[in-house]
Amino acid sequence: MIKTTKIGSHKTTVIPTNHKLHNGIKVNYHHTTVVQFNDKVIILKNNGWFTLTTKKRMNQASIEFGLKFNVFQKNKKWYVNYNNKIIEFYEGIELLRN
Repeated sequence: MIKTTKIGSHKTTVIPTNHKLHNGIKVNYHHTTVVQFNDKVIILKNNGWFTLTTKKRMNQASIEFGLKFNVFQKNKKWYVNYNNKIIEFYEGIELLRN
């Protein structure tokens, strides 16, 4: 089942899942799951695509689902602001939810 959301629709799907994350949600942009989450963890991936739109889809998912993270770029590097901490982005970064 694909859910319609306020997340940008171009090449983007939102899919409920129970694979890897029990009762979770995946946000796919093109062929990459850019955000995957459940009530315990948020996983961010970009599959090497450091694009404005990939970052935008991540941030739109955060807003849509109240995940409270923000991905931003500074000096050509990506960072994640989560729980008032700045963490350098890496593929598959896991943010533990409280």
